[in-house]
Amino acid sequence: MINITEVFETNKMIEQENLDVRTITMGISLLDCADENLDVTCEKIYNKITALAKNLVKTGEDIAKEFGVPIVNKRISITPISLVGGACCKIPGDYVQIAKTLDKAAKEVGVNFLGGYSAIVSKGMTKSDELLIRSIPMALACTERICSSINVGSTKTGINMDAVRLMGDIIKETAEQTKENDSLGCAKLVVLCNAPDDNPFMAGAFHGVSEADAIINVGVSGPGVVKYALEQMDKAAKEDKGCEANFETLCETIKKTAFKITRVGQLVAQEASARLNIPFGIIDLSLAPTPAIGDSVADILKCIGVEHPGAPGTTAALALLNDQVKKGGVMASSYVGGLSGAFIPVSEDQGMIDAVEAGALTIEKLEAMTCVCSVGLDMIAIPGNTPATTIAGIIADESAIGMINQKTTAVRIIPVVGKNIGDTVEFGGLLGYAPIMPVNKFSSERFVNRGGRIPAPIHSFKN
Repeated sequence: MINITEVFETNKMIEQENLDVRTITMGISLLDCADENLDVTCEKIYNKITALAKNLVKTGEDIAKEFGVPIVNKRISITPISLVGGACCKIPGDYVQIAKTLDKAAKEVGVNFLGGYSAIVSKGMTKSDELLIRSIPMALACTERICSSINVGSTKTGINMDAVRLMGDIIKETAEQTKENDSLGCAKLVVLCNAPDDNPFMAGAFHGVSEADAIINVGVSGPGVVKYALEQMDKAAKEDKGCEANFETLCETIKKTAFKITRVGQLVAQEASARLNIPFGIIDLSLAPTPAIGDSVADILKCIGVEHPGAPGTTAALALLNDQVKKGGVMASSYVGGLSGAFIPVSEDQGMIDAVEAGALTIEKLEAMTCVCSVGLDMIAIPGNTPATTIAGIIADESAIGMINQKTTAVRIIPVVGKNIGDTVEFGGLLGYAPIMPVNKFSSERFVNRGGRIPAPIHSFKN
């Protein structure tokens, strides 16, 4: 039973500590839209999305008003479009036509983003997959709300290095095609290993083939709430014992806070599901930061005790945070999925930006941190003249971390055309701004050009 103290506590988290529901994402299967005729396929896609999602934005706004819980984004994820367009797309331009249709549908229903301009190529590429991948630069240049993701590896299959190498070129081309907007297209493109079917967060969201025809997934947030709880914990410990709280108290505080945050998301998810008459899927527990002051995962790490993210101890602090968030969250919802942990993007987190500018945080240290957090190298701006083979090498490294550790990893990296180390780039909104980070100058060209597939690790063989 909810008591008045919990009501006041939740109100305080919303009003003073940046608690929000980051997204309500409606997953929609488009498998039944496939047709040999491209125009028919596009018509079916548009009609299905606009029919199912016509009330999504209004429902989110109504729930936010009635419950007093900010719901920042309303989004759509769809079946990986390479599966839908295989019968009708003969050239990359055909996929671009589908992208324009998806963008038109997203604008019609009013969602912030639509994810699923995607292909799953962890073991190999079909002709349809390759056509879609080659269409990505043009598709992201001529649309506003489309997000693209490519899964290039998994623990079960290994890493498709042909796809990794190709994605190095595609990211460079996307940067060039959108250079008038500081290569913004790359902010809507992510390369994954072990991509989940039910992730509600962009740019990696797609609606997996194992999902129902339509589903409601909710992503919660609240780094500011965790930060405030830790500050109050240490304040109380100092008043009581004259020293900061120990690790046991620290972990208990994070778990309890994650539980409260997730319960808010569970309430919103159930209400949205009932009102839209679409089944509830999962709650994603991820702590997703924003550029707002006080809404930072980096600040939580500083509360735990590191001077800046990147200092010795950062990876251990992040591992602790991620684990306790999961432990608290899974007690608050029966259906937890997606990524569920702590995001560490650079441009979207003011504390991470500060750490980069202070010289505490490098790409190499970020890579080490991704071994224990939700995703991977996220929203990192690098010099525009970085070679495609170097970008492919970075993708391969991050994919290897995911493959070996049986976790989702990702690379969303932005080679900003015309920018170099020392410059900053402004993306705006939730994407924030980012300093251009230096990249290792030594070549990985011979490695990524070998072709073929890196085999799955021995622990993948569990049948």
